Amino acid sequence: MSRTQRAIVLVALAQLAIGAAAIFARFALVTGGPLAISAARLGLAAVPIVALAAARGRLRRIEGRTEWRLVLAGLVLALHFATWISSLRFASVAISTLLVCSVPVWTEIIEALRRRRIDPIASASIVGALLGVAIVVGAPDRANTPLGIALALVGALAFATYLLLVRGTDRRYDTLAVIARTYPIAAVTLALAAFLLHDPLPAAGDWRGWGGILAMALVSQLFGHTALNAAVRVLSATFVATMTLLEPVLAALLAAWLFGERLSALTAVGAVVILAAIALAIRGLPANAVDDAPG
Repeated sequence: MSRTQRAIVLVALAQLAIGAAAIFARFALVTGGPLAISAARLGLAAVPIVALAAARGRLRRIEGRTEWRLVLAGLVLALHFATWISSLRFASVAISTLLVCSVPVWTEIIEALRRRRIDPIASASIVGALLGVAIVVGAPDRANTPLGIALALVGALAFATYLLLVRGTDRRYDTLAVIARTYPIAAVTLALAAFLLHDPLPAAGDWRGWGGILAMALVSQLFGHTALNAAVRVLSATFVATMTLLEPVLAALLAAWLFGERLSALTAVGAVVILAAIALAIRGLPANAVDDAPG
């Protein structure tokens, strides 16, 4: 097997790992609260990352403004996980994952507002995404409530904001330096929110709940995102970004198999429209767009 073929296999496995995040979260949500689950996931993932960053000297303060920018990014990341995992209580895995993967569309909107101009492809992706969301919201599907859809969309918008904050940081801060700051900040923020709102962790004896949290941290977060970063060193960023379209598809298939989730015909049409809009938006992604991804 060639190096390129190995990289393609790695991307496919990474997408399976990241796509399964919503499945793992569903198991954890049986007895745990979304804020506590998010805090535990990020906290567990942050420990080895911070240790590695410390060993490699990536925790050294280089530029004060960037440090504060990453604090803000960590707070926004906390909002992303809190809203997205909460959405899984009010929306199907398929729709929640699909909407939170619409990040490229929202980054296009934010960038267009900043530049005060928009190109035809970006316009088409934005219109397509809004049309798809309108179809999903209007579809007679009890599994996908307006609250669940709204939470997933807020999660997507929060992650889009996170990416834009991270991309604007000083270039001396590499990916490891960035996430060694944003992950712990997000984890602490979520833990504090869970404490204040009495949001519980899964029961001590709930092996499915804790298994879901561990799987999100180790499989989806550490393996999935690390594998994407490794693959993009061999494959083009555009190819890897396009492969991320597999995430909502894999999540939908896993949810259908494990939970018996089915989409109504109209909801499925809306999902296809959103997926096409995301594919269009990915065409305009910058080269570092796969350094991190939702889920």
